[in-house]
Amino acid sequence: MKISSIISSAVISIGLLALGLCVRSGLKSFTDSQRKVEVKGLCEREVPANQVTWPIVFSLGGSNLPDLYSKVESTNKQIINFLTENGVTADEVSVSAPKLSENTDSYNYKPGITPPYTITSTVTVSSDKVELVRGLITRQGDLLSQGIPVVSQDYGNTITYSFTDLNSIKPEMIAEATQNAREAANKFAEDSDSKLGKIFNAKQGQFSITDRDNFTPYIKTVRVVTSLTYLLED
Repeated sequence: MKISSIISSAVISIGLLALGLCVRSGLKSFTDSQRKVEVKGLCEREVPANQVTWPIVFSLGGSNLPDLYSKVESTNKQIINFLTENGVTADEVSVSAPKLSENTDSYNYKPGITPPYTITSTVTVSSDKVELVRGLITRQGDLLSQGIPVVSQDYGNTITYSFTDLNSIKPEMIAEATQNAREAANKFAEDSDSKLGKIFNAKQGQFSITDRDNFTPYIKTVRVVTSLTYLLED
């Protein structure tokens, strides 16, 4: 009986020791798994717009619709000639359907003074020749000198500039943002007397393209932020 009791006690002791070692190992692994650092890396670049859309809007008034429509058609041709003679190709120009307004329904209508009809037409330039079109935009006075009443830009017919070649700079920007994030993680590891381990998790943020400022919409700021989580080692 004594020998049996001794053996049972020994087995129990060994089991408890093994369980303690397992728990200790598990706690250590759990603690190590919690030693992480999450960092963000930013990359920004300024790029010139590579696409421009320029709506040229004008309005003409009159009392005879056929004559008024004919005058609108003639004015459209004048604008197109101005554009094509200065480097814009025909396939970069489009003409929207004219919009007719009956001024007789207006509160400010004055018979004999206000024309009963107004037709608004829009000739739109969509081109990748950004610098060329920018130069023509500054020459809108040439159209006015031909008697074309170009309407000033407003919310509905603003000039827009776009950057559509994001894929050409994506890889480099992601690499730069990732490198910036790693440098921040390394600094954190040094300050905490640790070593930087493997990447535990990585998230690539969305790219954003915005105007650099309100005065130079033809220059864009491209921005991306990456989020990385690294393991820390002793």
